[in-house]
Amino acid sequence: MDTKPVSTNSALVAAETTPDNMFLFPTSFAQQRLWFLNQLTPGSPAYNISLTPRLKGVLDFVAFERSLEEIVRRHEILHTSFALENGQPVQVVAPARPLKVAVQDLRRLSESDREKEALRRMTEEALRPFDLSRGPLLRVLLLQLGAEEHILVLTMHHIVSDGWSVQVMLRELSTLYGAFREGRPSPLPSLSIQYADFAVWQRDWLKDGAVSDQLGYWKKQLLGAATLELPTNRARPAVHSFRGGWQALELSRELTEALRQLSQREGATLFMSLVAAFQALLHRYCQQDDISLGTPIANRNRVELEGLIGFFANTLVLRTDLSGDPSFRALLRRVRKVTVDAYKSQDVPFERLVEELQPDRDLSRNPLFQVSLALQSDPLGELVLPGLVVTSVWPQASTTKVDLEVYLFEVFGGIQGWFVYSSDLFDRETIARMVRAFGIILKGIAADPERPISELPLLDDTERQEILVQWNETACEFPEDQCIHHLFELQARSNSEATAAIFEDQRISYGELNRRANQVAHCLSQRGVGPDVLVGLCVERSLELLVGLLGILKAGGAYVPLDPSYPPERLSFMIDDSNARVLLTQRQAAASLPSHNADVVYLDADWESIAKQSVDNPDVRITSRNLAYVIYTSGSTGTPKGALIEHRGLRSVAEAQFRIFNLQPDSRVLQFASLSFDASIFEIVMAIRAGGTLCLARPESLLPGPALAELLRTRAITHVTLPPSALAAIPVEDLPTLRTITVAGEACPAELVAPWAKQRRFFNLYGPTEATIWATFAECFDSSRRPPIGRPIPGTQVYVLDQHRKPVPIGVTGELYIGGMGLARGYHNRPELTAEHFIRNPFSHHLDARLYKTGDRVRYLPDGNLEFLGRLDHQVKVRGFRIELREIEEWLRRHSDVRRGSARIRQARNGWSRTLPAIPTLPWSSSAVI
Repeated sequence: MDTKPVSTNSALVAAETTPDNMFLFPTSFAQQRLWFLNQLTPGSPAYNISLTPRLKGVLDFVAFERSLEEIVRRHEILHTSFALENGQPVQVVAPARPLKVAVQDLRRLSESDREKEALRRMTEEALRPFDLSRGPLLRVLLLQLGAEEHILVLTMHHIVSDGWSVQVMLRELSTLYGAFREGRPSPLPSLSIQYADFAVWQRDWLKDGAVSDQLGYWKKQLLGAATLELPTNRARPAVHSFRGGWQALELSRELTEALRQLSQREGATLFMSLVAAFQALLHRYCQQDDISLGTPIANRNRVELEGLIGFFANTLVLRTDLSGDPSFRALLRRVRKVTVDAYKSQDVPFERLVEELQPDRDLSRNPLFQVSLALQSDPLGELVLPGLVVTSVWPQASTTKVDLEVYLFEVFGGIQGWFVYSSDLFDRETIARMVRAFGIILKGIAADPERPISELPLLDDTERQEILVQWNETACEFPEDQCIHHLFELQARSNSEATAAIFEDQRISYGELNRRANQVAHCLSQRGVGPDVLVGLCVERSLELLVGLLGILKAGGAYVPLDPSYPPERLSFMIDDSNARVLLTQRQAAASLPSHNADVVYLDADWESIAKQSVDNPDVRITSRNLAYVIYTSGSTGTPKGALIEHRGLRSVAEAQFRIFNLQPDSRVLQFASLSFDASIFEIVMAIRAGGTLCLARPESLLPGPALAELLRTRAITHVTLPPSALAAIPVEDLPTLRTITVAGEACPAELVAPWAKQRRFFNLYGPTEATIWATFAECFDSSRRPPIGRPIPGTQVYVLDQHRKPVPIGVTGELYIGGMGLARGYHNRPELTAEHFIRNPFSHHLDARLYKTGDRVRYLPDGNLEFLGRLDHQVKVRGFRIELREIEEWLRRHSDVRRGSARIRQARNGWSRTLPAIPTLPWSSSAVI
C-alpha cells in the first residue's frame, strides 16, 4: 500500500475503556465477517485452526508453559474476545491472564491404545468450538504418551489468527523456549503495534477511497463469473454445514523439481504452475472454461505487520479463461497474468469485494468461488525446540469452509498436502480419485507442457482398463443370417399350437400367426418389397398389427410405423421422407392418412385376396445387416428424423432380454406402447424370443390406474414395461402373476422401487432409438437411492467422454456414447446429421466400429453403473425408449377416457415432485476467508 504507516495513535483514539480495564476496538473487515458467520452457525468449529506436532525428547514443561504465556502477553489479540456494541461487533481487549497448559496423561494405556486415544482426543479438541464472547480464543493441550513423548494440540479461532500467525507463534515459541530453558530472559523485542491498530487503520484507509482503482479491477475481472459445478456424490444442502473430511496428497521431489524448473522457464512461480494444473483438472472435471479459484494471501505488506499474530489474511479470486484448449504452457501464461494482476489489487478486503459485487444469495455456497488452493512452506519447519524432535501428527476430522480446499506445503524438496472437502457433497473415495487424478495430470504436465490440456492424462492404467474394457466386456454372438422373424419361425415350428398373442376375446397361435404373416409377405413381395424396402404400417391395436409387422419382415422389408392418430402433416412428412413404396393398413386407419402415391394393401378389406397367397415361409435372403424398421423421432428438437434400425440390433435386443429377464414359454408380456414408439417392438420381441404370449388391449384398458391394474390381473401378465409415471398411477395391490417389471422412458424415482420390487424383479432401462431401443439396464432392489441406468446390455458398449471425447474418471460427468451391434445405420436421407451423431469408435480395433453421440449427461458410479444426470442441451426431455411423458400424454389424449388417464399421470408426476426437498430462498451468507 502506498499510504501512511500503521501506528498506535489511531487505535488509542478509537479505543474505549470499560470499567473492567478492558479496551474496545472496531473489528477488521475479515473479523466482522467471521463474527457474523459465527452468529449464523453458533458453535461451528469450521474456523478452528489446529496444530498438532509430536514432541520427542525431554520436555522442559515450565519453560514450555512460560513461553506460551509470554506469547499471549505480547500479542493482545490472544487475550481478545468479541462483543456487540451499538449493533456492531467490537474487539474487547482484556488484560493478559496466566496461561495454563492442560495436560492429559495417556501413559497408562497400551502403546496401540495410546495412539488411538491420542488421535481421538486430538480430533475432539480440534473440533471443540469457541465462544467468541469469552476469551482467550486460544487453547493449549498436551497429551503425554511417554516420559519423552508428547503431542501438542494448539487450537485457535481464525478470528484471531491465520496461517502466517501460526508461523509467527512457532518462531516465537522456539526462541522463547530456548531462552527460558537456559534461564535467560526473553530476547524478543517489544511489539510497536497491535492487531487492533491495524483494524482501525484499515477502516480509516478504506474510508479515504484508497482502493477505488483496485475495486474497479475486481468488478471488471469478476463480472459474470461462472459458478463452478463440481461433480458431487450428493445434492447440495440448503445450508452449508461446514462438515468436512480430508485426503492426503504427496508429490515426489523429482516431480516437484520438474514443475519448479518449468515454472522458472516461463517466468512463473511454482504456485502459479500448481494453480494452472489444478484449474486444468477442474476444467476437465466440470467441463467449464471459466474457472475461479480462491487463494489466501498474507496481506502483510508493511514491515510493522510481519511479526504480529492476528487475522490479516485476505482472499484473492483467480479467475482464468481456459477456452480454446490451450497447451499447458499457454495456460500457465494466462494464470501468471491473472495472478500478477490480482496481487496488484490485493488490498481490497474480500468482504468489501463481496459487498460491492452482490453475488446471488446462497447459504449453500461460498460467494465468488467454491474451490481454493494454497501453497505454503512447512509450518512445523518454524518450530525448533532444543532437545526435542518435532514431527507432524494430524487429527482425523476436519471442517471445510468451501466445497473443496487444497492445502499444499513444500517439505524436504517435495510437496505434501491435503484435499479438504465438504462431506455434505463428497465421499472420501471420490476425493481420493481426484487426488490421484491431480498427481497424474501433474506428471503429464512435467513430461510434455506443450500438450493441450484436453490431452493431459487423468486416468491411470488400472482405471482406464476398467472403464474402457472390463465394464464393456459384453460379447454377444449369434448367426449373422438369423433375424427376429427367423426366431419366430422356429417357435412356430416347434410350438405351433402355443398361443402367440391375444386381443380381447381373440387368440392366435404361433402356427396360425406364421401362416398369415407368410401370406402377407408373399403379397408384399409381389409388389416389389424386398431387402431394405420401406413399407408403411398404419394399423390400430389388433392381431392384424402382428400379422402385418411380421409379414413385412418376412418379405425382407423394413416397416415404418404410422400412427393413425398423428396429425396429417406429420404423417405426410413421414410417408414422403421414407418414400414408402407400399402402405399396409386397415380401412378405418387409412381414413386418417393424407394423400400419397404408395400402393395400399388393406389387411382387412383385402384379406380375401391375401389369403390366396402361399402359407409357406418366403425364401428371402436377408442378413442381420439389413433394415428391420425405421422409427421417426418426435421431432421436438427440429424436423423429425428416421432412425434406420438393422436386424442385428433387434436380434441383440432379443438375446439380451432372454438372458436378463428369465423369459419362459409361459411368459405373458403386455403390449403397452404404441407402435409409433420403438418400445412396442421391444415388447413384441420379448414374447417371441421366449415362445410366450403377447397380450394386446384397447387404449382404454391401458389407461394408467385401476383399468391397467385390472388388465394385468385378468390377463395374468408376467412381464410388463411401463414408464415410471404410468406405474406410479397403478394402485399397489396383489398381482400374483407379475414377475418382472421394467421401467423406461423417464427418470425413475427411488420411492417407486420398494413397493413394486417386493418378490419381483425390477429393472430400470435406458436406451435411445438410435441404439435399437435399449442400451443399459439396472436391477433395482430398494429405494435407498435413485436407480441408476446401469450397465450395458450384451452386445453393447458405453463410454463416458468429455467435450474433447476423452474418457472421464469415475464420478465425473460426461456425455454418453454408445457402441455395439445395436447402433442404427444412421438417419434416413440425413447424411450430415448421421455424420454428426455417428462417429468412429476410437476405442475399437475394428475400423468400421462406430459410436452414437447421445447428448445425455451421465457419470460412472464406483460400482460400474451409470447414473443419468440430464440432457446436455438442458432440455427437460428424459431419454429412455423415447417414450417421453409428454408423448404418452399426447397419445392418451387421442384416445377415449383421456382426461382421467392424463390426470392420473400428472397426479403421479406431481406426487414425485412433492417428495423432493424444497430449496428455500435464504439470505446470502458464506465464508469469506480461507
